[in-house]
Amino acid sequence: MRPNAGSSLSQAHTPFVEIERDDWAELAPMTPLTLDEADVARLRGLGDPIDIDEVREVYVPLSRLLNLHIANARELHRATSSFLGARSATTPYVIGVAGSVAVGKSTVARLLRELLRRWEDTPRVELVTTDGFLYPNAELERRGIMDRKGFPESYDRRALLRFVTQVKSGAPEVRAPFYSHMVYDIVPDAEIVVNAPDVLIVEGLNVLQPSDRQHGLSVSDMFDFSVYVDARTQDIARWYEERFLRLQKGAFANPSSYFRRYADLSEEDALATARGIWRSINLPNLEDNILRTRSRARLILRKAPDHTVDRVLLRKV
Repeated sequence: MRPNAGSSLSQAHTPFVEIERDDWAELAPMTPLTLDEADVARLRGLGDPIDIDEVREVYVPLSRLLNLHIANARELHRATSSFLGARSATTPYVIGVAGSVAVGKSTVARLLRELLRRWEDTPRVELVTTDGFLYPNAELERRGIMDRKGFPESYDRRALLRFVTQVKSGAPEVRAPFYSHMVYDIVPDAEIVVNAPDVLIVEGLNVLQPSDRQHGLSVSDMFDFSVYVDARTQDIARWYEERFLRLQKGAFANPSSYFRRYADLSEEDALATARGIWRSINLPNLEDNILRTRSRARLILRKAPDHTVDRVLLRKV
């Protein structure tokens, strides 16, 4: 366990403690592994080679850390209620998971949901992605920002903040729009219903964005804990290209797919298309928006070129 990489004085004063994977894996030796190979295969994202060893060494200790934080939050709630002479039910613990396209944050969010569900005191864990709060394609076209889908301005941030605030305040039922990756749009009359969970996980590109003058609060103000999934930009670009090629040979072939026009491209043309999308959309969003929020996270999972987590950065208490 050591400070952030490097030995200079400025780096030594980082707000994070950097922990090598082997050291991190030893922090919760008595925590049982409650997932098996079939579970991991089901939760694994396209192009993400995560295996049972990575779950055991990285995500089981993380679930134990989160379990401790949740227990402490509940104890603080009880103490505060006693101090105020009031009786109020505990509210859901909210976790944000952020990171670039193709970095594997969706897999991380799904793993945390399954692991936290297996703790006795948090059986009800819900996962919501911010995709459902993108403006519909028709509205993006009207605003002239269809080519900036995924950038902060492409989301209905007020609706997202309202949703998370209602869940956090203990509302018995809160509804969110449903987004289809197949049709690449919000599905009318389809919803996700969240019923007073113990834990809510909110996953998305820009969930750690700070507030601005127009909106005041931001959704990250509602988080009790946040995780940023990190990697070198050149590695993420390669992972994006590899994922695009897999999708081009699979999901894009579906006649209902928004990306059906890419299905018949040669591999060379498909790769050129993927690189063009990365350079014009995903890279600018990463550099101008997503990456700038990394330091706002409570914990950073840093990935090596092979997609495995090799270091964990935890904000000092």
